[in-house]
Amino acid sequence: MPIFEYICKECDHQFEALVYGQQKAECPKCHGRKLSPQLSVFAVSAKGNSSAAPATGACGSCGDARGPGSCSLPNMN
Repeated sequence: MPIFEYICKECDHQFEALVYGQQKAECPKCHGRKLSPQLSVFAVSAKGNSSAAPATGACGSCGDARGPGSCSLPNMN
């Protein structure tokens, strides 16, 4: 289920909303529908021991928590 981030153009409230199918988001504060979608990033969680993940962060291509270039490495799980 996609989570989208918005800022309401009527009351400036910033919020996240789960949007299903053809549904339209609504501001939870003022119930306004004039919204400005925001650019959001996704989070990646690593399975197992967190010390196994490199300090450089997730791979920019695939999001693999083992770091850049990890998508070409064999799955260690």
